[in-house]
Amino acid sequence: MSQDNLAKLECTQCHTINYHDHRNKKTVKTRLEMKKHCKRCKKHTLHKETK
Repeated sequence: MSQDNLAKLECTQCHTINYHDHRNKKTVKTRLEMKKHCKRCKKHTLHKETK
């Protein structure tokens, strides 16, 4: 598994990094944004990719 394609997803509410996801940097130029369940907030919130 390549570490280059690994993206950290951070909760926009509590700013915890909950998920790691793979993305193809050649085809996807924008940062990932998806609704995921946050264990700390205990609800579905928007998670954005961090550096």
